[in-house]
Amino acid sequence: MGSTMKLKSTIVQRLPPLRARSSKKLRSVSTIVSRAGLSYHLQTKRYSPRSHPYLNSGCITSAESVLITMQSHVEVTNFLQSNPPPSSPEHKIPILSISPQALASLAATINVASTSTAPSTPPASIREILDRIRAFATVELGFSNVFDTTFARHIALQEHILEFEERVAAAKSGKEGSLPMLASACPGWVCYAEKAHAEMLPFISTTKSPQQVMGSLVKEWIGKKLGKSPEQMYHVTVMPCYDKKLEASRQDFYNEQYRTRDVDCVITTGELELLIKERGWDLTISRHPPPETQIKLPDLLIHSGSSSGGWLQSIIEHVQERERRSGRTSSVRTKTIRTADYEDVMVETITEDGRPEIVFKGSKCYGFRNLQNVVRKVAKESGLKGPGPIRATGGRTSGGAAAVLRARRIKKEQEAGSTPVLGEDRPYDYVEVMACPAGCVNGGGQARRPVSNKSSSAEEAINLVNGDTAGMGSRWGDREWVKTVDELYWSHPFDEGALSEANKLSGSIIEGLGKLEEDGRRRMLRTQYHAVISDVVGLNVKW
Repeated sequence: MGSTMKLKSTIVQRLPPLRARSSKKLRSVSTIVSRAGLSYHLQTKRYSPRSHPYLNSGCITSAESVLITMQSHVEVTNFLQSNPPPSSPEHKIPILSISPQALASLAATINVASTSTAPSTPPASIREILDRIRAFATVELGFSNVFDTTFARHIALQEHILEFEERVAAAKSGKEGSLPMLASACPGWVCYAEKAHAEMLPFISTTKSPQQVMGSLVKEWIGKKLGKSPEQMYHVTVMPCYDKKLEASRQDFYNEQYRTRDVDCVITTGELELLIKERGWDLTISRHPPPETQIKLPDLLIHSGSSSGGWLQSIIEHVQERERRSGRTSSVRTKTIRTADYEDVMVETITEDGRPEIVFKGSKCYGFRNLQNVVRKVAKESGLKGPGPIRATGGRTSGGAAAVLRARRIKKEQEAGSTPVLGEDRPYDYVEVMACPAGCVNGGGQARRPVSNKSSSAEEAINLVNGDTAGMGSRWGDREWVKTVDELYWSHPFDEGALSEANKLSGSIIEGLGKLEEDGRRRMLRTQYHAVISDVVGLNVKW
């Protein structure tokens, strides 16, 4: 079985899910998958739980672990070596897309290596790292183009805001499951919800993640620009997260007509770093970027808010602009619930009679421990039964837990003699959800800082983000290292001109989609979710 054949990602045989906290050091996996309509038996794979961080979560099946192991830098190099020359009709145009979090992680490791050998060497910027990776990928590997994914994220954020307004309107008309809208960019969270909290699926945003928006851009928009059909493009992404491999393998992102996926292979930041070392390239050395190609996209766009994409912040800014157009000023108030990984954010305005009013309530929730608390809160505020799949009754309680809590809060405030802020008991309108503590800059696939031999495991444990490694080893979640990566993520200067260019180009692309087909925009930018039968009880999983 050739490793470069297309994976249709239809699981014919699903093995039981791996249990959380397994004591086994090595596992063997054997399963059957369907490729291009034919069934193949995959060779038994042996792997360590530490090498694939989400295998200990209890929310990933053995079959899915195979999908992860099948996407690697070896798969990429095998394809590039076997790809016919450009003169051949069988040639596929290889394109690489890299996330800004991966760039920041590589910049951090490269700067550490540079200062250790030459202390006077100035740190490399995100722009320099992107240019060096472009040189490596095009000159050494043979990629045609290298893009970062911030333009795809820009489009996703615009679509995200549009979907939020659609849900607000639906909620006003009485449609259940409209609000709060839950972010969908994290595949770890989506996978968890599909298997353990089907009652949450109606709330999850249907806007595609930046990776999958980029997949649509490469296979369709860029492909058409180059006169190629989707199956004539080969798209590789570099992501901070192993679960992005599962996301790319979803049947929803497989083009049945052209028998190709939007993203053919996902490699992690660490795998790219390994590939660079295997090829003997030194990214600490400044190199001239390759000449500009036929296709150019705005790159390194800065989106304010979090280093996980700024999903909540984009909604907040939209709400504030909406209030401004209505002639009302607004302010933002933040309340830390546990740590910086769990914060509530309120947008307040002043009514005509001078009273403060909360017109929007959102939350930032990172890490599965916090995520489970948010799931409980959303279920309670929405009157849902849970955890688990939606019941035949619709999954809603007959009472109205939110109303009971609201009445208790108002009574308490009246007894205290205080004037409550209007909307103080407002339920969530939006939640930015990420599975990893500290978000995407701390993804399980990120490059690691070398651990000093002098440091003890106890000392390392103190610095873990939330003390939650999810089976990833003590170097994952190092607070100081995550802080370094985060600072590098934000180090690129804001470029108003690039943002304006991105707005024009995204508007042109989306307008063109509408002209080509009636449902073109939705097909390219939206997706759907599926409840999965699983014996994982979401709120019982210990993280």
